[in-house]
Amino acid sequence: MDRLYLIKYGELSLKGKNRKDFENRVRDDIRMKLSDLPIKFRRDWGRLYLYPPPSDQAPDASCRIESTLAHTFGIVGFSKSYAVAKNIEEIQGAACALAEGLMRSRGKRFKIEARRSDKSFPHSSYDICCILGDRLRSRFPELKVDLNRPDWIMQVEVRKRVYVYGSSAKAPGGLPLGASGRGLLLLSGGIDSPVAGYLMAKRGLAMDAVYFHTPPYTSEQAREKVQLLAGILSSYATGLRLWIVPFTEIQLRINKAAHKEATTLLVRAAMLTIADRLAHLHEYDCLVTGESLGQVASQTVQSLHFTGSYTGVPLFRPLIGMDKAEIIQLAHDIGTFETSILPYEDCCTLFAPDHPVVRPEINRMVSSFRSLGLEGSIAQAVAQTTEESVAG
Repeated sequence: MDRLYLIKYGELSLKGKNRKDFENRVRDDIRMKLSDLPIKFRRDWGRLYLYPPPSDQAPDASCRIESTLAHTFGIVGFSKSYAVAKNIEEIQGAACALAEGLMRSRGKRFKIEARRSDKSFPHSSYDICCILGDRLRSRFPELKVDLNRPDWIMQVEVRKRVYVYGSSAKAPGGLPLGASGRGLLLLSGGIDSPVAGYLMAKRGLAMDAVYFHTPPYTSEQAREKVQLLAGILSSYATGLRLWIVPFTEIQLRINKAAHKEATTLLVRAAMLTIADRLAHLHEYDCLVTGESLGQVASQTVQSLHFTGSYTGVPLFRPLIGMDKAEIIQLAHDIGTFETSILPYEDCCTLFAPDHPVVRPEINRMVSSFRSLGLEGSIAQAVAQTTEESVAG
């Protein structure tokens, strides 16, 4: 009797001829996250099986594996499972072993669900449920069958082998990382941009992040806050790198030369210009921002039109139709909220005007940006951009 993790796909099950490539990406993502553990995989139609190392070799392996699977895109759930041969006595043994733990942790009312993919197995799904139910009640007299409100459900799948497991833990679903290309996230220290990065990674976009740093006006704590957010995101977006752009000179030039009410939009235009050049330099397929329509003055239709005109690669705004309450809830769910609300402000909030322009006239704004003469400063900022380490 083997112990393993049974991993369930979601959207991947709808893929056709390229399904194998998607499944390989899921496997490779998990393997990369757990590269120091001697894990093994086996793939069957609609399932991926992960075999953990013996507990004496890696005592904390279970916790690490379960945390990793809960942060892996492309799968919807996973379960600790017993795998046995297609022999009813071995299946009964696995059922008793599983039930002993479930009745201690969940309760004494149970239900069994069986699926027989291998029709050569002599017992039908109904027969399996009856045989195992009788065996469990005989072995544990305190157990009671409850088909309507069970404390736990035992799942039995008859495939090449027979898998016996309890309820599944949730995983985020979506598409495996890298299936949709590579993107660059404009990551601030706020609530929105980490959520935007998560949502795009869930759609299979491998991702790095860029942060615009303006010392001494923004502190080292603000920079460290962004590094922490990048680390949280990297538990989902494996291999995420963080680029730091020195932005002080550009910020000061805009604040000195431009009309105060237009500074936020001009700063955003400069950021997107730099991000666009980094995208071409490092071969990113797209840019990602945390903008939501109408949330602030720089996110009106007219403002988004102006700032979005400063990149030639696709610009994705996955939060565009979400309200703040929805975004905050997602930030809680993915673990970024408490870091995002740390009181260290970024350059966008520190230099924000009291009365920003809401409906800019795009041609006038383009002329204003051009008149600032930022080309040399932008080129220098790109050249001086550095990569920061990210701890996942």
